Amino acid sequence: APAKQAAKTTSLAAFEDELGAQPPIGFFDPLGLVADGNENNFNRLRYVEIKHGRIAMLAVVGYLVEEAGIRLPGNIALDGTKFADIPSGFAAVSALPGAGLLQLFAFIGFLEIFVMKDITGGEFVGDFRNGFIDYGWDSFDEETKFEKRAIELNQGRAAMMGILALMVHEKLGVSLIPGQ
Repeated sequence: APAKQAAKTTSLAAFEDELGAQPPIGFFDPLGLVADGNENNFNRLRYVEIKHGRIAMLAVVGYLVEEAGIRLPGNIALDGTKFADIPSGFAAVSALPGAGLLQLFAFIGFLEIFVMKDITGGEFVGDFRNGFIDYGWDSFDEETKFEKRAIELNQGRAAMMGILALMVHEKLGVSLIPGQ
């Protein structure tokens, strides 16, 4: 009979119990980005994952609202272009006035530099409350906080895949929206 080999452990075991390592896969790092066990690298990647998940959740909602034909009232530009005149999806980028695109990028830059960051060293990676907004978070016990953070992480992951699917299907000319 072949000799039994001792189980090899790697530094990946350092993250097996982290938020997001859930059955059936457990901790998933197919590219080995944190194979060295560097906690700072892991925290940076988790921060980016949470941030992009939040953005993707907003993107999915925005995409679906636009596809449903819901627009802001009024004009988007001084030349009389209405919000309703702007198509949804990728076509909106070329239909927006140049000043509108500039405002959009300036606003995103403002959010990136001044808002979407952890100023006070929050309770966890991705905690952007910065001592300002609470909405009852501090009233939860530790288990509930962990559960809610796991829910947000998973919904963010699903939203990242969801907005990607919506964009791919739009480019393929196949609508994911029923009745279109």
